Amino acid sequence: MEAVPLQDFVRALDPASLPRVLRVCSGVYFEGSIYEISGNECCLSTGDLIKVTQVHLQKVVCENPGTGQTMELAPNFQGYFTALTSPQSYGTLEELVSAATWSSKRLPIYFMSTHRIITEARVVTEDQLLIFEAVEMHLRTRCARCVLGSGDQQVVLHLPLSQKGPFWTWKPSAPHTLLQVLQDPALEDLVLTCPTLPWHLLVLRPQYEIQAIMHMRRTIVRIPSTLEVDVEDVTASSQHIHFIKPLLLSEVLAQGGPFPLSVEILEAPEGPPIFLGPWARSLRKGQRLCIHGLASPPWRLLASSKGRKVPRHFMVSGAYQGKLRRRPREFPTVYDLLGAFQPGRPLRVVATKDCEGETEESPGFMSLSVGDRLEVLESGQTYGAQGEDTDVLVCQRLSDQTGEEECEEEAERQEQILLPLYFPGSFVEEMNDSRRYSLADLTAQFSLPCEVKVVAKDTSHPTDPLASFLGLQLEEKITEPFLVVSLDSKPGACFEIPPRWLDLTVVEVEGQPGCPAGALPVATVEELTDAFYYRLRKLPACGIQAPPPRPPKSQGLSRHRKQSSEDRGAKSSQVLELQEPPLLPKPKAKTLPEFTKDSLSTYSKISANKGRRPTKSKTRDADEDEHDYEEVLEHFQKTL
Repeated sequence: MEAVPLQDFVRALDPASLPRVLRVCSGVYFEGSIYEISGNECCLSTGDLIKVTQVHLQKVVCENPGTGQTMELAPNFQGYFTALTSPQSYGTLEELVSAATWSSKRLPIYFMSTHRIITEARVVTEDQLLIFEAVEMHLRTRCARCVLGSGDQQVVLHLPLSQKGPFWTWKPSAPHTLLQVLQDPALEDLVLTCPTLPWHLLVLRPQYEIQAIMHMRRTIVRIPSTLEVDVEDVTASSQHIHFIKPLLLSEVLAQGGPFPLSVEILEAPEGPPIFLGPWARSLRKGQRLCIHGLASPPWRLLASSKGRKVPRHFMVSGAYQGKLRRRPREFPTVYDLLGAFQPGRPLRVVATKDCEGETEESPGFMSLSVGDRLEVLESGQTYGAQGEDTDVLVCQRLSDQTGEEECEEEAERQEQILLPLYFPGSFVEEMNDSRRYSLADLTAQFSLPCEVKVVAKDTSHPTDPLASFLGLQLEEKITEPFLVVSLDSKPGACFEIPPRWLDLTVVEVEGQPGCPAGALPVATVEELTDAFYYRLRKLPACGIQAPPPRPPKSQGLSRHRKQSSEDRGAKSSQVLELQEPPLLPKPKAKTLPEFTKDSLSTYSKISANKGRRPTKSKTRDADEDEHDYEEVLEHFQKTL
């Protein structure tokens, strides 16, 4: 077959003959490396092979041959078209009528004039089609009775037979629909007429979209038929040509088989890896893989090591067979306690930091000391003096005795305390659980995050790294499909690839993949890089806990601190005026810690042992702190 323009090939193409293989004889390239415009392929190189699978009619451009004006018609246009064929020229209108009479042509006769005709009724332009019906006497002159227009807009004109031309006659065909005109090769590029369109003569130019497969293209290529490229049909001589279609691992997962499947990597992942395993460095271009199927179970856990300055992060499969033991959880704030509390399950904690509870802005909240035992009861709200509400956690203070020694009467007398969610406390879980759990049982019975210690490593994983850590924090449960894959050179060593995060471009290769006998040995623990771990925690599937609420602003405390600072500055200036030694260091305001009652008494005893004057017994208030400063300065003066 000779090379033809792509538009002509598509117009003459029989859809029943698809698919067809075309070779590009003269390519086309758009400058600026624009390979796709509006999703269509716009660049084809000479020699490219295209396997056409489908052809769709996009639109039809209707053109006026006289003026060059165009309009677009939808493929479902409902009008009827009549083709005008076999034109013949006549010098006068009488010659046209005589020829029609002698040749026994059936009336009406379609004709048009090459010059403008001016009549009493209207002006007939060059592109308007006239229909001759009969010869009549009009105003004592033999005239041709003609009709201009169609439908309700017909105008009857009486043209004298002496009217000079030239005139062109047209042979009309039977009416056709738009699709019938486009599918009939005999009506291609003919002048048509349509009563429902404003133009009397028109030409139809359809535009198609070609869907095709090209070598090494992963997706279906869409090519507009108006692309100025010549093609040649080589279907008969290209039966041996195999069009390679690249696949993504996500597409392999969506197809669901058949497995096992041998593939070759066409495009290696760019950037840093997501796993630190040895197999991750083997994923390079040209490497052959064997895809065994979907991994089971479909869930994974994110885990981070504890007890090291730089934590390591792992993704643990649900098939992990190691045994774990629970460790006490640590809660840096009351808000973390709220996240771990589950109604119906007792949660007892021990305070690990002293915290002042009652303040000017939040009266009624109890203080905590190191070692206080609490049991979380429920969450609630409390209302302040000014009507503002505060989210709190209702807890019960427990005695120092064990649970067996506590009687019911003492339990009833235990006081309840309210801890606001912004309370900057620090707690550790009180637990006595020495059971050994599997990973599935642990996640089913307890909420995440959870502190554990691996007490028995996974026997199927000889180099299980989780057993070497003092503790692990199980953070998030992720349900994500994985594919079980092995290297073609090592079919017995399998690993899992998440297509969502590591979507390799592969191509199916021939050959039966080798399958190891029995269950597939899969690495159930994979270490994650830090960059991928933090990117993974940002995903919507990983619900990172929000920070605790901020405490209310304390206006009264701010005024008190400002006043105290001014008072201390004034007293310090008075003391400095009495100092004679020039080398005496200038004391800084508020550099000494704010001692509690016990610490002040201890400090007084130490001062007395060193021969210093004992502190006067007064009420602990702001004046006492200022008196302490004067004692220290006096002691420095004696020493110097």
